[in-house]
Amino acid sequence: MPATRNSVSIMEDIKRYMKSVGQQARAASRIMAQADTAAKNRALEAIAAAIMDGGAQLIAENAKDVAAARANGLDAASVDRLTLSEKTIKSMAEGLLQIAQLADPIGEISGMSYRPSGIQVGKMRVPLGVIGIIYESRPNVTADAAGLCLKSGNAAILRGGSEAIHSNQAIASCVHAGLRAAGLPETAVQVIATTDRAAVGELITMKDYVDVIVPRGGKSLIARISEEARIPVIKHLDGICHVYIDDEANLDKAIRIADNAKTHRYGVCNAMETLLVAQGVATKVLPPLCKIYLDKNVELRGDAAARAIIAQIKAATEEDWRTEYLAPILAVRIVAGLDEAIEHINTYGSLHTDSIVTENYTRAMRFLREVDSSSVMVNASTRFADGFEYGLGAEIGISTDKIHARGPVGLEGLTSQKFIVLGSGQVRT
Repeated sequence: MPATRNSVSIMEDIKRYMKSVGQQARAASRIMAQADTAAKNRALEAIAAAIMDGGAQLIAENAKDVAAARANGLDAASVDRLTLSEKTIKSMAEGLLQIAQLADPIGEISGMSYRPSGIQVGKMRVPLGVIGIIYESRPNVTADAAGLCLKSGNAAILRGGSEAIHSNQAIASCVHAGLRAAGLPETAVQVIATTDRAAVGELITMKDYVDVIVPRGGKSLIARISEEARIPVIKHLDGICHVYIDDEANLDKAIRIADNAKTHRYGVCNAMETLLVAQGVATKVLPPLCKIYLDKNVELRGDAAARAIIAQIKAATEEDWRTEYLAPILAVRIVAGLDEAIEHINTYGSLHTDSIVTENYTRAMRFLREVDSSSVMVNASTRFADGFEYGLGAEIGISTDKIHARGPVGLEGLTSQKFIVLGSGQVRT
C-alpha cells in the first residue's frame, strides 16, 4: 500500500527530530570528553538528589504508565519490571552515588615505554563519544545508563520502551537538573520523546552522530537491532549458561552451586540452563540435586543416561541444548568427562557464562582456557556474572562479542584507547 501524505509527513518529522538529537549529542560529547572528574561527580550527586527529592512525582508519572500497561494487557512480569516504588527510586539514587565513587577511567595513561628512537609510546583511555541505548520496560535503566555514560565522558541518546514513556521523561528531567547544577550540557543525556518505532530505525543508522548502540531487552529486540544497525552494536542475544560437575568435584559445593545457578532467579541471562555431569559422579550427585529441583517445581529434561538415574526427567530434544528457558526448566546431560563437557559448551553455548565445579587445578585451568565464553568460572555460580558483583559498580549490559567490550560492560567498556607518543624533538630517518 502506498504511503499516505500524513505518514510521509510524520516520517519526515521523525527524521528531522532524530537528526537534531544526534547533532546535539555530538556537540555535547565534545564537552563531556573534556569535563573533569569533579564536575561529572557533582552531576551524578545532583541527579541522585533530584531523584530522591522528586520521588512522589516519579511515582505519579509511573502510575500513568502502569495503568496504561494493565489496560493494554501487559503481562504481570512486565508490569512488575515497569513499576517504580520508593525502594526502586532509592536504589536508582544509590546507584548513581556508587558510580560517582568509582575511579574515572578517562585520561588514564598506561603501557608507556621507550623506543630505540627515544620516543615514548603508550595508550590513553578516552570516551567512545555518543552512545545510543535502546531498552524495554525498566525505567531504572534510564538513570543507570545516564550515570554510566556521564561518568565515562560520553553523551547518551536513550530510547526506552513506549510503555515507560512518562516514567522515562520524568527521570530525564531529574538528569537534566543534575547536569545543569554541575554546569554540564543537558543534551549530554537525551531521552527520545516519541514512542514511534521509526525513531529506533533512525537512531541505529545515524552513523554521523552515534558511535555505538547498546540494546537491552528481549531477544527479538536485540536481533532486530543487530540486523538493521549501521553502527557497531554491543550486545548479547542468549544466555545459555552451563555448570559442569567434574568427577573430581566436591559434591557438597557442586550441589550448592548448581542449585543457586538455576533457582536463585529464573528469568535472568546468567541463570544456568544446562547442567553437565561427569559420568563418574552422576549416580551420587544427581539424586540429591534433582530432588532439590523437583521440590522447587523445576521441570527437568535430559538425555537417556540422566533419565536412567532419575525417572522424573523428561526426554530432551536437540533443541533443548540450544534453548535459553528463562523459566524453571533445566536441561541435564551426562558426559564422559572434561573434554566432552567443553565440546558441548563450545557447540551449544551462547558465549555468555559457564562454570566448572572441580578440585582438580589442571582441569580448572583447562576449562578457563578452552571454554570460549565472556565469563568462565571455577567453583562459583553463574549468577555472579554481573557488573555489580564484578566490582564495576553497575553495568550497561553484557557483551558476548569478542571485539571491544566482553562480559559485563561498565565504565571501561564505554571507553576506548588511543596511542600517545611523547618525544623530545625526534624525527624519523
